[in-house]
Amino acid sequence: MSLSFLDQISKQFNSRLPFVAYRKPNEVEVKVIFQRDQELHYVNDYSESGFVFAPFDSQSPTVLIKNEETFVEAFESNPKYSENPIIPLPDQDCDKDFYLELINKAICKIESGKIDKVVLSRSIELEISKSPFDLFRELLHQYTTAFCYIWFHPKVGLWLGATPEIFLETRNDQFKTMSLAGTQLYNGEEVPNWQDKELVEQDMVTQFICDSLENKVSSLLVSEAISAKAGNLWHIKTSVSGKMNSSGLEEIINALHPTPAVCGVPKTEAKEFILNNENYDRQYYTGYLGELNFKEEISRPSTRKNQENRAYRTIKNKTSLYVNLRCMQILGNKVKIYVGGGITSGSVPEKEWQETIDKSSTMLNIVLK
Repeated sequence: MSLSFLDQISKQFNSRLPFVAYRKPNEVEVKVIFQRDQELHYVNDYSESGFVFAPFDSQSPTVLIKNEETFVEAFESNPKYSENPIIPLPDQDCDKDFYLELINKAICKIESGKIDKVVLSRSIELEISKSPFDLFRELLHQYTTAFCYIWFHPKVGLWLGATPEIFLETRNDQFKTMSLAGTQLYNGEEVPNWQDKELVEQDMVTQFICDSLENKVSSLLVSEAISAKAGNLWHIKTSVSGKMNSSGLEEIINALHPTPAVCGVPKTEAKEFILNNENYDRQYYTGYLGELNFKEEISRPSTRKNQENRAYRTIKNKTSLYVNLRCMQILGNKVKIYVGGGITSGSVPEKEWQETIDKSSTMLNIVLK
């Protein structure tokens, strides 16, 4: 195409037509998918193919942008700043009292034995002077190890993000997911010193994944927990992989979503607490998004003597979904940034508040710099 992908998605946006542009972690190519009309498509049974955008509340439908028109363009990243210092907001404490009260309420619920962990979130709203496409370009420059995206549907809204967390990856009957929990601010150290609260929180997420997949998968492999850096934050990460057996994609997704990394344990009780007490609608924050049932063609050399220069081609069915963390929603000339953190029996409300400030820097450094 003669125009760059940023020009193309800007043109699509001005025409009020759905699109998504995204780049996977540690890749160079940006993929773009256009929809030719304004119809709102939903996922029915996960046999569909396209780009999915799912809300936190699994009772609400998952939006599908079909592969009607696609193209790929290389984008060379050029980070301008590496450590992403925290940018203070003039009114960043405006909802602090409510959030601290919410944390204390959650701790009381945990102490009563009703729940073990719950993830509480809040939103930060501020005016912006940059266009959404300038913001997306900055995301691509700054967060090369994250899944970066800009997503739009005229009947849903405009979202951007740079998430470090895989929700689910599949190739035919093979799958991979991860548990990601615990947060510390990067301040130059090689590896962080994790406290008991963070290690317990991480173990809860990993155990939930293994329990949820029991009798649905085989050959389950759980890696050692490692420290993983995302932007200016450290997290604890564990990889989980295996074979899906006779379970379908829908069954696996329903078993995992929402994970304790964005909801809590037990899932049903934690989700009910969130919906009844957070006092705002998360919408697509802490949902998931990505490629559903894409076809991947793989070539391998032939071993036949008379076909040395030919290749066998196999088609794999591939799904790559990411948790919608470190994201923002564009609302006219304003942006709403979403942040949250896991609350357990070892939580200290003031530290949990500070964690949301630390996490907000991922998007604030894009919006305000």
